[in-house]
Amino acid sequence: MATGAPSTHEGILRRQSARESAARTYARALPIVPVRARGLTIEGADGRRYLDCLSGAGTLALGHNHPVVLEAIRRVLDSGAPMNVLDLATPVKDAFVTELFRTLPPGLADRARVRFCGPAGSAAVESACDLVRAATGRTGLIAFTGDGHGRTTGPLEASAGERDGRVAHPPSPQDPRCPFDVAGEGGADLAAGWTESLLDGLRPGMPLPAGVIVEPVQGEGGVIPVSDAWLRRMRQLTADRSVPLIADEIETGVGRTGAFWAVEHSGVTPDVMVLSKAIGGSLPLAVVVYRDDLDAGTPGADADTFPGNQLAMAAGTATLAHVRENHLAQRAADLGTRMLSRLQGLVDDYACVGDVQGRGLMIGVQLVDDDPGPSVTPDSAGRLRPAAPELAAAVQRECLRRGLIVGLGGRHANVVRLLPPLTITDEQAAAVLDRLADAVGAVARRHGVPADAPCAP
Repeated sequence: MATGAPSTHEGILRRQSARESAARTYARALPIVPVRARGLTIEGADGRRYLDCLSGAGTLALGHNHPVVLEAIRRVLDSGAPMNVLDLATPVKDAFVTELFRTLPPGLADRARVRFCGPAGSAAVESACDLVRAATGRTGLIAFTGDGHGRTTGPLEASAGERDGRVAHPPSPQDPRCPFDVAGEGGADLAAGWTESLLDGLRPGMPLPAGVIVEPVQGEGGVIPVSDAWLRRMRQLTADRSVPLIADEIETGVGRTGAFWAVEHSGVTPDVMVLSKAIGGSLPLAVVVYRDDLDAGTPGADADTFPGNQLAMAAGTATLAHVRENHLAQRAADLGTRMLSRLQGLVDDYACVGDVQGRGLMIGVQLVDDDPGPSVTPDSAGRLRPAAPELAAAVQRECLRRGLIVGLGGRHANVVRLLPPLTITDEQAAAVLDRLADAVGAVARRHGVPADAPCAP
């Protein structure tokens, strides 16, 4: 460790606390100062090394500073290419769109158009909502409880818990906590029926919406995959009524779930896909891909000062090609299955671990209260327990002490989230799981939580 490293580390953190907004989030839970990074590993200003399973909230499909990404950026810098050309055509943009279209689901790739917007996923959701409203002449939207689509006004309207006259929020099918107290296919069928009733106007004054937006796997909502059968039914319901289906693949795209795009698990081809995070190869980039007959926009309708940064498009092209050529989606599927299988042991070992779920390398571990009190009655499987966000936060802190960076999510912030890069090795995955299991064990022992039967939130 370099002389003076701890004081440098602490000084930077003090100045951040004094000068930055109280709204900062990750910095509060993760008091580290990254100075170098490569792949899965981050080195802090204090000289400590961490395994990063947050991956920039899913932006780092190839991990930190992957050689193919760095080389792509250097080529653009060395070429003398302009850094900002608004929405003009460039060779860099042309290469990005060509590679992006090569990866799309076949039913969309043949008729795709792409819209560049502001560099954040929220901007892409806003753009997608504007797109379907202009194409259909309607204003309403259907979004599902538990989904999270961003932080600007339009995405917030579509996100879970928001109330707005233009957005309806039918239940998302999920186990457990199904709103109908029916798990599995029965619960998913009831949820689909509710959505069908909204589409058919059984709610007074509710016309057909301009679109239906869905996350194939709820990310911030707690790493909850929707069932493939339910998503296929949503596709059929919307197609039958000429309502555009929007897939929010901001976090699930580019191989994260074990398929290049998460909708491919169900064989569904959406009308619109919202893409960000990993498509920029670690740099800010967001686009909307959609069926060409929805292209009703007028010039200037979606004008933005930064509609596709040249460096981000070059990094994105390299990332998309590397994931495709090296079959990293299949790698994520295989390794994710093994990691989920091992993590299931935590459910058996600790009663405070309610469930482990996810898809591919998008994994969540739910922490629950082992002693809910007499007012909460377990279901027939003994699974129903209140969420325990304080335990999840404690696990995150214990992980950090062991050199592991994880995120938190879920409606009650009780889900420990793993989003490792798709390049993680088997040995690194084993180290991640060892550190996480050790952290959960330490928290369980400290809180007097016994190893007992499984319980889910």
